[in-house]
Amino acid sequence: MKTFTKIIPALAGIIAFVSCNDLCDCCDDAGIVGSSLSEVALMMSSLPIEQGQMEEVYSAVSSSSDNGYDEEYTMEKVFLSPGAGVGGTKAGTDYSRPLRELISEYYRRHPSSKAPGDAESRIAELTRSGCQIFWPYHENWDGESLPVITCDPGGESASNLGYQLVEDPDGTRRVEEVTVDEEMAKNRPVWVINTNDDSQYTSLEMLRRQDPSWGQGDDIIVRPSTKAGTSSGEEEELRTLILKDFTINRNYDSWFRGASEFFVKVGGVDGFTASTEEEMRNYQPSVTDFMIVVKRSDKGKPVPFNAILVSDWTDQMEEMAFLITEDDGGTQTRWKASAVVKVNSKSYGIEMDIPFNEKDDIVWRGSLSSKFIKKYAGQIQHYGDVDLTFDFL
Repeated sequence: MKTFTKIIPALAGIIAFVSCNDLCDCCDDAGIVGSSLSEVALMMSSLPIEQGQMEEVYSAVSSSSDNGYDEEYTMEKVFLSPGAGVGGTKAGTDYSRPLRELISEYYRRHPSSKAPGDAESRIAELTRSGCQIFWPYHENWDGESLPVITCDPGGESASNLGYQLVEDPDGTRRVEEVTVDEEMAKNRPVWVINTNDDSQYTSLEMLRRQDPSWGQGDDIIVRPSTKAGTSSGEEEELRTLILKDFTINRNYDSWFRGASEFFVKVGGVDGFTASTEEEMRNYQPSVTDFMIVVKRSDKGKPVPFNAILVSDWTDQMEEMAFLITEDDGGTQTRWKASAVVKVNSKSYGIEMDIPFNEKDDIVWRGSLSSKFIKKYAGQIQHYGDVDLTFDFL
């Protein structure tokens, strides 16, 4: 039987030391009453984590990543669906002793949880808190090493205090304080307790699963035109505009907060074939809006997406509105933009409002002309801190 000891004298009474600045963002609504990210990290370092729990967390963060989200395992999933990632409904494996059991046992033993119902209330609060385990560079795990556990210290800090789980040859476990930075996370397992930023959104990968035709199709789709006054049913070339790949040249947030979540928003008029101003009333602008999560390890690499921006692009569409933001929250605001269409050799602007959050980093915003997109189709172009490749199907 393994023995679990600590060599940090202060840990025995550290549970109450945390400050209000450490509280989970969601605590005002439903968070961990009296708890903080640092307290959760400390609690996690007190658990007798073994291979089974390591594999559970690895399975969950791998699933989240495969589903188009960050390398994360939310506390909601820990308690309600062990081993399942964000975007997944249930785990594919039954665990003999899932992580939730270790956490539950901890709260039942902890002095602050002796009152009837205290442990259950703490578990319920943690489940809905929005806190999670973020495991950057999880794919580098050797399959054996125990984690270093830390938390997001806030701000732009590059390092933080962490708790290293060490097992001696005789099976005795120790917890040692260490300084954790991103370089360490690249070379050994590091679990960062932070708050979830992306689970409320539908990732591009999940959208594609809902509609398998995304990014599929012939090089050029030719269909009968619906133009007024064309009794012969003349044909109009309709192309599908896609975002072929997406490259980030810098990470926008501290590594403790994980991947960058980019929102791509495109305003245009799908399938526009009006031949008179009167017919223009039959068309309404539309906004394509989806999230792209780019892991920190993918910085500088063209990540393929083949995401549809405008499903039916006709030669009458002269300009589209294009916005890329990196999510930072805040109150929703709107960008008043326009798409430009051509009718009988005259250009008309069609106004629209494209939403984004006031604290978001605006990566790139403006209009892209049909001539520009066609000229550089299939070629990488620079847009702020990202490189994009547009193409037509």
